[in-house]
Amino acid sequence: MIFLKKIKNVKGFLAGIVVAAVAFFFIHARTNDPYFEISKNLDIYANLFRELNTYYVDPIEPGKLVKTGVDAMLEDLDPYTNYITESDIEEYEFMTTGKYGGIGASMRKKGDDIYIGDVYENSPAQKAGLHPGDLLETIDNQPIKGKSIDDLSLLLKGSPGTQINVMVKDAFTHTESHKMITRGEIEISSVPYYSLIGEQNNIAYVRLTQFTQGCARQVKDAFDSLQRLQPGLKGLVLDLRNNPGGLLDEAVAICNIFVDKNQLVVSTKGKVPDLDKEYRTPGLVWNKDLPLTVLVNHSSASASEIVAGTMQDLDRGVIIGERSYGKGLVQVTRPLGFNARLKLTIARYYTPSGRCIQAIDYAHRNPDGSVGNMPDSLKKSYKTKLGRTVRSGGGVEPDVHIKDDAMSTIAVTLYTKNYLFDYATEYASKHTSIPVASKFSLTDDEFNQFAKWLENKDYSYKTETEEALDSLKRMAIREKYYDDAKDQFESLKNKLSHDKKQDLLKHKEQVKHMLENEIASRYYYVRGRLAQGLQYDKELDKALALITHPSDYQTLLKPGR
Repeated sequence: MIFLKKIKNVKGFLAGIVVAAVAFFFIHARTNDPYFEISKNLDIYANLFRELNTYYVDPIEPGKLVKTGVDAMLEDLDPYTNYITESDIEEYEFMTTGKYGGIGASMRKKGDDIYIGDVYENSPAQKAGLHPGDLLETIDNQPIKGKSIDDLSLLLKGSPGTQINVMVKDAFTHTESHKMITRGEIEISSVPYYSLIGEQNNIAYVRLTQFTQGCARQVKDAFDSLQRLQPGLKGLVLDLRNNPGGLLDEAVAICNIFVDKNQLVVSTKGKVPDLDKEYRTPGLVWNKDLPLTVLVNHSSASASEIVAGTMQDLDRGVIIGERSYGKGLVQVTRPLGFNARLKLTIARYYTPSGRCIQAIDYAHRNPDGSVGNMPDSLKKSYKTKLGRTVRSGGGVEPDVHIKDDAMSTIAVTLYTKNYLFDYATEYASKHTSIPVASKFSLTDDEFNQFAKWLENKDYSYKTETEEALDSLKRMAIREKYYDDAKDQFESLKNKLSHDKKQDLLKHKEQVKHMLENEIASRYYYVRGRLAQGLQYDKELDKALALITHPSDYQTLLKPGR
């Protein structure tokens, strides 16, 4: 036995085997311990980072490198679990409060130039005389040509009370001037517009754009104000279209406007049972009897879906529009030290019927890492308070489906190339006033002037059909079929080629409405943009029709319809 001959101490050898076996057992046990795995991998990560910092050939930026690594790690989870660095805190706070320190104006980039976009009503920017279309040239004597919008935002934002010197070229007079602006606390209202609507001005309309702190109070105040103007209200419209959500508590409080105290609105369930919770309406209802319609679209998400789903489950209102986004996940933030935070998903939420409206299954990824919608086989049926059937796993399905009109290619092109924006500025320079936003529209002659103004502008584009043909041509060239089919390709290209003037006429109404909307914002700010857009609103028209025909409204709330 050659192997044994090499061992001088057999007893030592056997003892070594025992020690090795015991060590193997404990190591194996430790490797099955998730806390050991965490500790081990954190140790490896720290060692790796130290080696990179010490020996990598070029200097590294530790904060940037860690942010990149953490973001890559979180990509395997859902898109709502994010690492918030100290420099990102202000943006995060703005998302939850609607407040920030700055001048109160958005920016618009055209090539290397930066222009003033929307100016917020009663903001420092408005008080300083800035208006949309002004060319921004310097900030505190620093040229800003070529800078990104993000870079500009850092320069413009700051503590309320601090001053900033900007040089602008006026959009109307084309003269340059320096303006000293004192930054203020800018609060973007979550209720930018509300009004009495309908032929008899007896229906209350409120637009809610985000669930920030205090937004439920703003919604209630808006309804109170409209009721004082019209004590004989016949119905309510809550517009949640394009509302991405926000604070869950505010969603519960908004539900309380329409349903009684102590009504279950939403429950949450996650991995940690102690964090599971039921949320009930805490106070007295504002009005539980007036017909209610809730407008949603595919960009209505999260807290918007809690409100819409609860109104549907309790048969309190009729949901109108498109299927909502389908975000049934709850996030909280956890401190990480050094003013950094982790925003992470801790639970799923469930509406009063017991359904979860989460549409995308992040827990079960495809082999390539992609995710898909919840399969129909996993969707379940639930019952509303009156016995109507609702389904889980795919957003809130409206009671009345109305599909949004697709944007034409020419409309998108005119918007992205800033021609609608530029012409609105030119229009405002020639017209000192316009009718109230809710009544404003362009005449055919005025639209024809816009079409003539466009004649010398470059707004070339390719239709989706032309893009598809180009793709097919590239494929044919790659696979060496093109030479044999060249004549057919050219013939098809000629048949499919579009005429910009004809496209403008074909999509006149859509382009006209977008231009009217942009012009209205020059005179009446964001509220004007919203008020003007309601003139051509199919979802709102349907809501008005249902409220003014109570039998149709009640029919939609009956089971088995």
